Amino acid sequence: MSAPADTALLELSARELSAAIRQRSVSAREVLDAHFARIDTVNPAINAVVTQVREAAYAAAARADELTAATPADELPPLHGVPMTHKDTHATAGIRTTLGFPVFAEQVPDHDDLVVARFRNAGVISTGKNNVPEFAAGSHTFNELFGTTHNPYDRTRSAGGSSGGAAAAIASRIQPLGDGSDMGGSLRNPAAFCNVVGFRPSAGVLPLAPSSDAWAWLGRSGPIARSVDDVVLAMSVLAGPDPRVPLACPVERAAFRALAAEDLPEPDARPLAGVRIGLSTDFGLDVPVEAEILDVLREQARVFEQLGAVVEEAVPDLRDADEVFDATRAFDMATMLRATVAEHRERVKPEVVWNVEKGLALTGPQLMDAALARTRLHEATRAFFGDYDLLLCPTSQVLPFPSEERWPRTVAGVEMQTYVEWMRSATLISATGCPAVSVPGGFSPGGLPVGLQLVAAHGRDVELLRAARAYDVATRYADRAPVL
Repeated sequence: MSAPADTALLELSARELSAAIRQRSVSAREVLDAHFARIDTVNPAINAVVTQVREAAYAAAARADELTAATPADELPPLHGVPMTHKDTHATAGIRTTLGFPVFAEQVPDHDDLVVARFRNAGVISTGKNNVPEFAAGSHTFNELFGTTHNPYDRTRSAGGSSGGAAAAIASRIQPLGDGSDMGGSLRNPAAFCNVVGFRPSAGVLPLAPSSDAWAWLGRSGPIARSVDDVVLAMSVLAGPDPRVPLACPVERAAFRALAAEDLPEPDARPLAGVRIGLSTDFGLDVPVEAEILDVLREQARVFEQLGAVVEEAVPDLRDADEVFDATRAFDMATMLRATVAEHRERVKPEVVWNVEKGLALTGPQLMDAALARTRLHEATRAFFGDYDLLLCPTSQVLPFPSEERWPRTVAGVEMQTYVEWMRSATLISATGCPAVSVPGGFSPGGLPVGLQLVAAHGRDVELLRAARAYDVATRYADRAPVL
């Protein structure tokens, strides 16, 4: 069987690409050739990939091809030979990891973060790093070290963040799958901006390890891809507890493997029959959202109904979510970055300094109030998911904005006071602790991607991804590639 053309290779999903390598239709080296050729072609325009390790990657591809020749196809790992650049905030053994901060420009870790290690164990070939905002702070990918990552669908616009480099690379067909992280939307917002899928799992499903604060719950690692099916495949190798993180794992890897083995629904089927979905345009809090996004949301709600779901306007009581998120984020930022800000204050971007100072200024009563608010929010969310299986809402409040802006100053005519306020559509959900996924929902009249956010109860990750996959199979907006 002849190898597919390079352009065809670039369109394959991670599942298809690894299967082609395992079945010896194409070699890992040939896939790597296509991967690096695509970087050479499109990266000068989008600036998604900031570090490359070609020699090490080709050595790994050679080993993968030797393993292919010596091993039955069904005994090879699920992502055998799939090339991947990693998020530049994730530690990668032997590969520069800068966090987008000039002081760390030559930092080379001696270990892999857990998400990277599990991807490598599943057969991924590491090829370099993709761009991030400084310290992954803010949902727009720019820094003084590497500059700005541009949206593949409109290179004058933001790719989102903080996993913006990954989202832009995946949308641009550099690679089919990547790793990301999400505290206040860092997987979901770039997925929405770049017409791909970003999944934030329940706490403990994919631990953040190693971590200086093993009890932290707000930040998550997760996969990003051009299809929900590839996200399911990724979770089938990523999920599971780690002894370094004491958070309970509510969904075992076997559950994702079982979902990955299920047949995809037929596009004309009604796979969501019986699923109850609450629809919210403003999160019950008058959250401003641009009209073009709401038009897409309402239109796509009808698609969920055509797939069999019952959709009606409903939303959890999220009145406590802002307090929970703001206090927890400030505490976590100060915990992680206070020493760096103290030593390099003049080099750290002002938004990070502000957030760290906010954390250092937290009082005991404020932390106590936030803890009580979190409990009330948990009960409100639990009550909602007693009546509904999913929440459907906007991923982002804005369409991709001009890339020269640091962050949107107004949303739907409402002035934003801080660099995180325009991300409330994501941060409110982060505060609940629930799993959430952003799926491509179509495009604005001007051709900019719009993401839809689906949310489920804590620990209902498999059910969430099953529903999201049904919608994704029925619509396949991610098949509309950017013109580069």
